[in-house]
Amino acid sequence: MRRTLAFVSLIIFVDAILYGVITPLVPGYVHDYHLSTFRAGLLVGSFGAGVLAGAIPTGILAGRYGAKTAVILGLLLLAGSSFAFALAHSPTTIASARFVQGFSSTTTWAGALSWLTISAPRERRGQLLGTVFGLAVLGAILGPTFGATAQAIGIRTSFVIVGVIALALTAGAAVGPRVPPEAIVPRALRRALRDPGFVLGLWLNTLPSFFFGTLYLLAPLALSGRGYGAFAIAAVFLVTGVLEAALNPLLGRISDRRGTLFPIRISLTASIAAGLALALGRSTLVVMFVVLASIAFSTLFTPGLALVSERAERSGLTQGFAFGVMNGAWAIGQVAGAPLAGAVAGAAGNGSAYLVTVLLSTLTLAAIAARGRWR
Repeated sequence: MRRTLAFVSLIIFVDAILYGVITPLVPGYVHDYHLSTFRAGLLVGSFGAGVLAGAIPTGILAGRYGAKTAVILGLLLLAGSSFAFALAHSPTTIASARFVQGFSSTTTWAGALSWLTISAPRERRGQLLGTVFGLAVLGAILGPTFGATAQAIGIRTSFVIVGVIALALTAGAAVGPRVPPEAIVPRALRRALRDPGFVLGLWLNTLPSFFFGTLYLLAPLALSGRGYGAFAIAAVFLVTGVLEAALNPLLGRISDRRGTLFPIRISLTASIAAGLALALGRSTLVVMFVVLASIAFSTLFTPGLALVSERAERSGLTQGFAFGVMNGAWAIGQVAGAPLAGAVAGAAGNGSAYLVTVLLSTLTLAAIAARGRWR
């Protein structure tokens, strides 16, 4: 189990780095290509669009042909998209490479997470998913550091290295132990989508990805406006990543012991407070507010992952397909978050965009309270 956890964590960690790599590069792209806030949001959201396009097909692939096949295919796509990003030289080609990176990400995640959950004891599933996701968060937050480094030493060289690493991981997956395909139960997806718990798990992946789409667009621009360079912006997100990586295994353990609703309520309450701080707080405290908001938003993911896995098993849905659908739910928030935040911020200011996150968190918390507990 430890070897499986270590290998899956490494794959997810490397993959997640590419998610956040765009963050410190956004101000430069806005300047070099004369992008509006809305067009910058489309560029940031192209990764999520790739995830959305691949979510269902790759979930079916992981469920029908096995987790190992999905992981190998995802890593090959990751290598190819990294080489493409190294050669990109316009907003269109950058967005296209990011789209393929997103498609590779959903393939890898569906395979790797199903690989882990199939192998894991049920009573430890939340903790193990929390451990993997903690490293995923750390990778996503280290992504800005990598982006800043790539800007300093050369984007082409940096992304060629990423492509080579992805090929090495592909070789490691190919020689690893075989993971048998899961049993496919007819109409399992229909039953799962009728389960309020499964739907809540999906929503708890949509919601924070929407929030992060907003944060990753607006926070770098706000920090840049206060004189922060690419490395300073990356350092802010690095601090949050370390804290989030430490918190997520704890959240998974709490989900295993006290049920998923308990940490979900805490995370939603923290997200409301963080959104209000960003919307109404003083600009001189923007760094502290960004750190607090990032931590609050990220703590929604692990209980959501555990809930999706648990309710999928009850419905007879394969873990690979469930995580593929979950990736699609995440992608909806990612695709919508940055462009919508850019549009709202352009029309009514950054504070209004952050108030949207407050409203969505409040409505979700109210819906859970109205529903009560379910079995």
